[in-house]
Amino acid sequence: MTNKDVTAVDASTIRSSSLGSELTDEQCERLAGIAVACAIRDGDFLIEEGQKDEAIHIIVDGHMEAVARTAGGEWVTLQLLREGDMVGEMGFIDGVEHSASLRALGNCELIRLEREGFEGLLQTDPELTYRVMRAIVREVHRILRGMNTQFMEMTNYISKQHGRY
Repeated sequence: MTNKDVTAVDASTIRSSSLGSELTDEQCERLAGIAVACAIRDGDFLIEEGQKDEAIHIIVDGHMEAVARTAGGEWVTLQLLREGDMVGEMGFIDGVEHSASLRALGNCELIRLEREGFEGLLQTDPELTYRVMRAIVREVHRILRGMNTQFMEMTNYISKQHGRY
């Protein structure tokens, strides 16, 4: 996470993000109070494979790619990410090491929400916490559906080709 500039987040930015779709204006204000806006430059890594990062990010402007290294050391793009996409969901939820790296494709602006700050809202606004977690689960479910579709298409392709690809 090098070359990042960090600033405050405006509630309207939260409102227009995937996290803010079900939130009231007051809840967007509360969430903006614990979130930060950050920028990352083209080619820099936001998260590296094997790193633990207990924050979730929402791409506000720009594009990123999820990449992993092959056994030969080459980078392979796993997924292209664009404005509105969340990244780092599983690290935010359970704190495990990331299985892929996230690299900026051009300069990017993001919202960063740390789990520790978010958990502080459990006592003061459990409804806000619930709605944000529901938005995260929806995103993870969307990703899983896409992966399942790709797996089925690949399986269908290989079986029709009898393993010749």
